[in-house]
Amino acid sequence: MDVNEAIVSALEEIGVDHVFGGSGQVNGSMLLALKKSTQIKTVIIRNEQAASFMACGYAMFSDKLGVCFATGGPGEFNLLSGLAVAYSDSLPVLAISGFTSSRDRGKGALNESTGLSRTPDAPKMFNATTKKSFIIEDADTVCDILEEAINLAYEGRPGPVHIHVPKDITIAKVNNFRKIRLDIKQVQPQESQIRSAVSALAAGINNRDQVMAILGYGIIRSHGEKEILAFLERYQIPFTATMDAKGIIPENHPLCLGVYGTSGDPGANKYFDTSKIVLAIGNSFAQNATFAFKADLFKDKTLIHVNIDPHEIGKVYKPDFAVLSDAKPAILALNAALASLVGTIEPKKVTTEKWYDLPVQSPGKKIHPADLVRAISRNLPENAIIMGDAGSHMLWLNCYLKLERYQLYQNPGSFGPMASHVNGVIGVKCAHPERTVVCGCGDGAYQMAGFELMTAIQYNIPVVWVIFNNGEFNVIKKFLLNMFGDQAFMQFDNPDFVKYADACKAFGARVEKLEDFDATFQKALACGKSALIDVVVESEVYPPFGLGRV
Repeated sequence: MDVNEAIVSALEEIGVDHVFGGSGQVNGSMLLALKKSTQIKTVIIRNEQAASFMACGYAMFSDKLGVCFATGGPGEFNLLSGLAVAYSDSLPVLAISGFTSSRDRGKGALNESTGLSRTPDAPKMFNATTKKSFIIEDADTVCDILEEAINLAYEGRPGPVHIHVPKDITIAKVNNFRKIRLDIKQVQPQESQIRSAVSALAAGINNRDQVMAILGYGIIRSHGEKEILAFLERYQIPFTATMDAKGIIPENHPLCLGVYGTSGDPGANKYFDTSKIVLAIGNSFAQNATFAFKADLFKDKTLIHVNIDPHEIGKVYKPDFAVLSDAKPAILALNAALASLVGTIEPKKVTTEKWYDLPVQSPGKKIHPADLVRAISRNLPENAIIMGDAGSHMLWLNCYLKLERYQLYQNPGSFGPMASHVNGVIGVKCAHPERTVVCGCGDGAYQMAGFELMTAIQYNIPVVWVIFNNGEFNVIKKFLLNMFGDQAFMQFDNPDFVKYADACKAFGARVEKLEDFDATFQKALACGKSALIDVVVESEVYPPFGLGRV
């Protein structure tokens, strides 16, 4: 068994069934090892950046390790955007890339990126964008390095790792191959931290202070959906979700206030303002969730913050009570400790005010983006996953999606590159072939990476892209107008997306009237292959969002 075969075998053993990557001279022999695998489906992309985004999507709502690969030098540098997403968004991803043979380093070999003799320094770049980057210099260390890297990807707050495989090592014989041991444990809360948090919660609940919860993606990551629902219902705590946890509990739940934050639901934001105790679980107080890090956001409030990462606790707001823990065990511990201190609570009636239910006035003849999102929402199948790429459409989706049937929504995180979810949906679908996967994206974001439609067709990965076609960078235009009273270079021309879909042998349709969308969307969902719907939307409207700070 050589190094490539050892890597593939190890990935098979831990349950990886898809990998995403590009071909190249340095990693060419790895493709031969992948060809022999009967378990792993190899998806060869048009650009390596897409491979890294797909690996993120593959890991996003699963326990699976996202894997992407590329040749050394220019190929591997294309992986960096996706690894940055995985790093900021807590996704377990392994990137594997080629590297110059030891005997050729510093000589300016093809694709060399050792940092020697004025070549790019790939080890430094990957160490800066992952939890750790490794180089296999001896074939007999491959299992040890794989084991350390994969465990590190899952350890504590998940994130990406990277392995360089030098060209002369790829086909070297591994004399000591063994199975990779995974030792992944949830971070458990300290009893003293639970006691302190419970004391504050119990006092507030028993005094009938207004208590609310903010639910973050960390709950999804730790599979704590059932536990948090039982907890909130037991103590009748109204809740909001962050943008990346929208749908974690069906939004028609009587305690659901909607999404909180800069583009949050009016009722959720109002309820927060009058709350005395805020229990935040699995969130990191992102800029869009805190009105651009509003300094006095928690003034006169008691903040209880549960997070797996010690660096997140106190990073933006110093909590009154902190619980360092994975979300699920923290919720279980809070529930157990609180049960004896709080009696039966009558069902709480919460007045909600959500964007979905509020009227929309459209100034033009084109489709209003809010109406388009409502149409997507009412046609979205149960258990569907919808991904919003970076841009104004992401905010329209956040505000006007109504996720009631165990559906999930995800937007790009704080790093937030355009095209990340245009490509990421392919990875999501590979991890969840039984679920409907839809991407809501802008025309600008789609053009950055839409050539991966051909990848989805080639590998029979049925995803639906709904393009919000307004011919401009809408949310950036609004930012410029708000700040400077002027805008520049915001408009662009679009191709004929339907002809492009036809050329790729995908389903393609253009919608110019709202009444035509439902039938078109249903056809796309039922067609059994990837689909592209080009929807012409109004450009002179803007999502509910505060853009007033540079």
